[in-house]
Formats: sequence, structure tokens, C-alpha cells
Amino acid sequence: MPRVKPVYSGFEQGPIRPPSEAASLLLRVTRNCPWNRCTFCPVYKGAKFSLRPVEHVLRDIDTVAVQLQVLQQHQNLTYRDLDQLSRELDSGEQMAMYAAYAWLQEGVNAVFLQDANSLVVRPNDLVRILEHLRGCFPSIERVTSYARSQTIDRIKFTDLQKIAAAGLNRIHVGLESGADEVLQRVQKGTDQAMQIRAGQKVKAVGIELSEYVMPGLGGRDLSAVHAEETAAALNLINPDFIRLRTLALPNHTDLCEQWQSGQFIKMTDHDVAREIRRFLTALEGISSRLQSDHILNLFQELEGQLPDDKLGMIAVIDDFLQRPAAEQMLYQVGRRLGMFSRVTDLDVPEMRQRAVMACHRYGITMENVDTRIDELMKRFI
Repeated sequence: MPRVKPVYSGFEQGPIRPPSEAASLLLRVTRNCPWNRCTFCPVYKGAKFSLRPVEHVLRDIDTVAVQLQVLQQHQNLTYRDLDQLSRELDSGEQMAMYAAYAWLQEGVNAVFLQDANSLVVRPNDLVRILEHLRGCFPSIERVTSYARSQTIDRIKFTDLQKIAAAGLNRIHVGLESGADEVLQRVQKGTDQAMQIRAGQKVKAVGIELSEYVMPGLGGRDLSAVHAEETAAALNLINPDFIRLRTLALPNHTDLCEQWQSGQFIKMTDHDVAREIRRFLTALEGISSRLQSDHILNLFQELEGQLPDDKLGMIAVIDDFLQRPAAEQMLYQVGRRLGMFSRVTDLDVPEMRQRAVMACHRYGITMENVDTRIDELMKRFI
């Protein structure tokens, strides 16, 4: 029987993006995750992976372009005006109009290709998508995507060069850890050597590289090797960005079940702070920019250019670790509730008092703070 051609069902967007892509147009190239086995990840579980047909992605681009032209004919649009304009559109066109509106507010500068690993698309198809995208929106300065090290490692160097030339200029890789023991335990599907090869390949073709590190992923038993081997891998890759995203354990993940059964010993904020300090200390000979740009992170202010800002970032952690346990608790609570953005906020009487009152309101004490923090972190996943 002849193969049935998939029917275009309208403009699509997936569920996630990196925090740094908040101003980007989200363009869905694939659906869900082709690996989907990482024990710490709750996203896409139970969802089937699929490639969207190239023609469907091109139609999405064209639909956004049309809606952008409509919006640019109006000035000072409100959401009420947007509701009026979109009333006669079908659901896919409406979604495209709202996406175009949000993008217009941010300057039409960046695009993020969804979902979890867009580089599984055939190189020639991805080039076609990128060229069409750049042709429709000449103002774009950055096109980015998630990619797995395993996928990058398989791509021919010449094909990755073509993808770079077509306009993909930043890749986000979930390194998570550079320690083989940790990677194997969480079923990441890669090892340190592959992570290094993939990262070096991305850098060699001139694409910006953003590597994500997950403090706490090794648990208490593998914390030291996790910190040191992750730093060792990054020292050989020298990515443009190192981004911290602290481990949290949402319900219904394999790692959460291992924690509940006692197979995995989760680290406290205090433990993770020491692990990050060990990790930072081991970073040597690279010029990466380190960022702590996720709500899950205890230290939002950990941001700087290596090697110049390394000692200053370590000093932030030392400030926290050297404070009395009661003050550490106040900072943990204030940070998780969005009251604090830096450790020295503790020294502002009004801000400190708000954290004290929050502890009273939620019944948080020295004895239960780590359990309550776990509950708060689950809200942000």
C-alpha cells in the first residue's frame, strides 16, 4: 500500500526551551525526545518521538511571517486587540499570531528549534529549514537548538559545517555530568569521551556551545567524581557557556523512585554548594562564561567570565557556607520563594525579615528545611 502523507495540522510549539531563549520564537522541528531514558527527566515521558515533515515546518515559518506582517500594520496592540484580530483565524493561525506577537515584542532577533534534539533531522533537511527561516526573517541574529552529544558525535564534520553555514549558530547540550559512573547510572546514553568529542566538534565548526551541568546529579556518593570529572571534560571542550541547573526530583521519575527507595542519596543545598565550589575550583585553562540562569539554582549571582571571575564566584559560595546554619536556612527559603537574588540580601533587614516571616508561615525549621526546599523546587520543573 502507498504510504499515507501526513496531514498538516497547523502551527505547533513544544513544551520547553532553555531559560536563555525566553525572547526567541519557538519553532517545532521534531516532537518530543528520541532518547527519553534519562532517569532524572520528567519531560516527554509516555510521548512518542517523531520528526515533523520538512514541508510542515516551512509552512509554520510562512504562517508566522504572514501573521507578523499583519501585526506590523498595527501600532500599540493590546491583547484585547489581538483577540479581535485572531477571531477569524483557525486554531493553528491563532497560535502563530500569538507567537508572532510575543516575538515582535522582543525584537524578532532569535529563534529556538524545538523539541529536545533537533539535530536528528537529516542535515540537508535542516539546512533547508534554516535557509528558509533566514530568508523569511533577515533580522534574525541567532538560531539555536538542543542537541545530544550522541547525535552530534554521529554527524559528519562536513554536514555540521553546512548546518553552521545555513545559520544555526548556537547549540545547547545537556552535558549534565562528565563522570562516566554518573552518566551510566542516570542512563544518559553517552560517556565523557563522547561528550568531549561532540563539544569540540561544535566549537570547531564555529557554532556557539552552551553546556548544561547538573549539580547534585551524582548524589552524595559520587559528588566528588561528578564535580571533578565534569570540570575535566569542560576544560577540554572550552564551551562558550557553562550553565548550572541544579538537580530536582519531580515525582514519577525513575531517579525520584530510587531516592524514595534509598538507592539514591539526594544532596542537601549545603552539600550542593560544596560540590559547586569543588567544580569551580577544578575549572582551569578555559574562557567560558558561567551562568546560573535557572530558578532551581541556589546561587543566582554565580555569573562570570573565566578565568577572571572565578575567585569572585567561589567567594559567593564561601559567604554562604561560612554563615551560621540559621542564616543559611533563611537564605535557602528566601531564594526559593523569589525574595533573594544574592547571599548578601540576608544583610538587608527588611528582606531578612520577610524570609523569617515566610519560615513562620510555612512552618519551616532547621529540622525540616531540606524537605520543604525539595517541595518548593518541584514547582519549578
